[in-house]
Amino acid sequence: MRPDTPAEHIAEAERLIRTATRYPEDQEPLLLQAAAHLELGDARERASTLYDQLLAGEPADPHLIKALQAANLWEYGHEAEARALIQGIRAAAPADPAPWEVIAEALEAHDELTLSEECFTEAATLLIPDNTPLTQATTALLTGRHRVRRLLGLPHDDWDMVADTRHIGPIPLDELHDPKRIWALGSDDPAELRAEIARLRAELGDRRAALSRPFPVAVLHWPQRELAELVTSYPTLAAEYASHESHLRDIETSLRALAASGTTNLGIVTASVPSYEAFAASEKTSPASPSLLAEYATTLAARGKATPWPPTPNSPCWCTSGKPYSECHGQAVEAYGR
Repeated sequence: MRPDTPAEHIAEAERLIRTATRYPEDQEPLLLQAAAHLELGDARERASTLYDQLLAGEPADPHLIKALQAANLWEYGHEAEARALIQGIRAAAPADPAPWEVIAEALEAHDELTLSEECFTEAATLLIPDNTPLTQATTALLTGRHRVRRLLGLPHDDWDMVADTRHIGPIPLDELHDPKRIWALGSDDPAELRAEIARLRAELGDRRAALSRPFPVAVLHWPQRELAELVTSYPTLAAEYASHESHLRDIETSLRALAASGTTNLGIVTASVPSYEAFAASEKTSPASPSLLAEYATTLAARGKATPWPPTPNSPCWCTSGKPYSECHGQAVEAYGR
């Protein structure tokens, strides 16, 4: 169940912070998630402390962290600090769309529409040179820019036209971003209110799709030595793994079945006994519990540990045999037995 109340967001943040201490190599994404939950739980000062903690080290994405810190600071009364951070990010001109989008939306949220439009335009100029294919992230920049320019009453330009053509939702982008929509929210006409609710739902769906970072549907892979140690330490799990050979065969069979059913974004996560035991401890669950295996696989995938499946035919097989995939598990399932 996803956190809903402030208390649940705080509890989830605490869990992520504890997990970060056990997995220092993944501290940055875990603490960023924790800070987001703290903000949702209205513990913005604690979130600010986490951002400062990350910036005090050597983060992989300092501009994004500064942007998130700026947005958070402004929300609880530290406008001057937020503006200084935003100015620094604009001066640094990061090559990643994410910090640009965060600071532009922070300015928009506080009615600094002209500055917001400037940020969106700077980002587009920097990141979308002529004839550069658009990505999901750069498309989001153009969509945000389109929205702010509509609020400012500015005429459409070439990038606004691109945003219009890239939009695939059921409600046209011009209609979604029409400033007059606010009037409908105060209408006494039920038909107008229903129409506005439909527009808002469409916009929310588009926004969720744009911001989503789907994790792979991942299958757990135990190397031979790790699997032997696992079933020796936790005999109840032996029923899950008859042999290492059958374990490898089951991985490929499961992934092929998922692919045939239309599931996308498939992956394989490699397990180890120490990592699994640490995860069990963080979840306050016995490692001997078979139900924990799927949760462990999902968590590894969420932490970016999944290897996409299938490999290309000439790439090394995921099983680490050293053979090309096409000559190993990439052959027909029947070829290596069921």
